[in-house]
Amino acid sequence: MRLNRIDKGIMSTRWIMLMALFIIHCSLFISPVRAQKFALVDMDYILKNVPAYERANEQLAQVSKKWQAEVDALTTEAQTLYKNYQNELVFLSAEQKKAKQDAIMEKEKQAAELKRKYFGPEGELFKKRTSLMSPIQDEIYNAIKDISDLRGYQLVLDRASDSGIIFGSPKIDISNEVLQKLGYSH
Repeated sequence: MRLNRIDKGIMSTRWIMLMALFIIHCSLFISPVRAQKFALVDMDYILKNVPAYERANEQLAQVSKKWQAEVDALTTEAQTLYKNYQNELVFLSAEQKKAKQDAIMEKEKQAAELKRKYFGPEGELFKKRTSLMSPIQDEIYNAIKDISDLRGYQLVLDRASDSGIIFGSPKIDISNEVLQKLGYSH
């Protein structure tokens, strides 16, 4: 009997909690949505129309190509050392084999370290990209924020990102307005 009262008490507590959550959900998420204003931007379109972004991408491509050539040169040296080692293997003493193997491993290590230095997660390319792109992104963000503040938008979505936007009315797309705010008429 006592167990039955406890079960009923737990059930009624759960029922009250579920109802409270439902009421909170309705009041927080249903009614304010009707009053909110939304806008869309197409970041790909905006970035394609910002010359500084294109120049930064070109600069990054040039630097990346130069650094990749340096890494490739070390890798080629390591491969050449290995091929020479393979060709001379039968003529080498144990000491000479060890020395050549060490030289090959050192060259491979240098190539891997240089690659990590330039292209690693916190490498030089990442730092260069951040230094070139951050000012452009900040400027675009500030333009979007200014327009949002002026027009009262609570949410601006990027239609170019993979956010699951199936349809967005061109009437709420402010991409051209952002470009105008940045000084690029389109």
